[in-house]
Amino acid sequence: MNARRIALMTVVVLLCGVAAQARIKLVALPERAATVIRLDNPNATLIEEERVLTLQKGLNKVDFSWKGVQIDEDSIRLAMLQHPNDVTLLSVSYPPGEAALVWEISSGGDYAETVRISYLLSNIDRLITYKAVANKPETMVDLKSYLILRNFSGEDFAMARVLLDYGEAFEQGIAHEETKQLLFLTEPNVPIRKIWTFDAATKPWDPEKLENQNVGIPVSYEVTNNDKSNLGKFALWGGKARIFQQDGHGSTIFLGEDNASLVPVGEKMELYIGDSRDIVVTQRKMTDAHINLRKNDAQKVVLYDTDEIITAKIENFKDSPAVLTMIQHIPGQWDMEQCNTKYEKKDAGTLKFEIELPARTQAGPAVKELTMHYHRRNVTPQQ
Repeated sequence: MNARRIALMTVVVLLCGVAAQARIKLVALPERAATVIRLDNPNATLIEEERVLTLQKGLNKVDFSWKGVQIDEDSIRLAMLQHPNDVTLLSVSYPPGEAALVWEISSGGDYAETVRISYLLSNIDRLITYKAVANKPETMVDLKSYLILRNFSGEDFAMARVLLDYGEAFEQGIAHEETKQLLFLTEPNVPIRKIWTFDAATKPWDPEKLENQNVGIPVSYEVTNNDKSNLGKFALWGGKARIFQQDGHGSTIFLGEDNASLVPVGEKMELYIGDSRDIVVTQRKMTDAHINLRKNDAQKVVLYDTDEIITAKIENFKDSPAVLTMIQHIPGQWDMEQCNTKYEKKDAGTLKFEIELPARTQAGPAVKELTMHYHRRNVTPQQ
């Protein structure tokens, strides 16, 4: 940090014959030898800076102040890099009413000691954004990730090494109140899978009953964070993503914008690009009966089971195959009597189906049907 805001000064106080204990500030300010801005944690920014202190044999006092800059004083650490066994930090004191501290350092000799000072600094943060450009067949994307570095800390950094927990580190200076956008991750030809998603909890079951509405199915590009996708080396931070597609004429078209979540290694990122009306889902509950009724002494039903059958007709009007992800929800305790399609349980009440649809033919759309026959157990009349 610069001389206006942080003063780092040393004064040598020899152990023999010196009685004065007042803080003495020197004019000379040791310059930074190196600075690192670590953005590994999205909630805090760690600053590491190296400086060279001129120490004399005996007791040395080092005054460190940060007026006008928001530093977490409990996070400040001092480490000796050249003579850790001969230079020892004895104590730390905090002068009342000041944004400052004083280190007492014992030195076994006269040294120009390189030290590392680290601390958590407020009001310097980062945003992550993505740009994905899909090829014309929508099988690959060129994926780029940008770091937007924002500095409102009150301090200027003439040059610093900026580190995230992934991507390439880079040397960069950034002044107070400055914002910079930096490209730090580029991966061409990342495989994608185009998926349509029907969630029974949010989408209408029978679009034919809706007047003057054409129900769309959300469409996304799915990217897997693994080695096969030329990724998988680290988690991808969440951030705003803009998705484009090559138009086949040397230019691109804008498909949409989404907010990507944190994607651990091995997990999948879904980038929403809009709604499609080429796939139509018509879902109906064919049976909903109460069975196995249990009554109290007053002959009032207090518990029962259900016998439920749900059918869904899926039609693909596209000239190409498609994969529809269907999300179904069954509340409470339940068991499946029969299901004609394989599913994955995402949690106790959520089922995920991956339904592959062939392309339409001249005779009409490709059609598949899903049937679920299940029982809900121990349902109370209020449910």
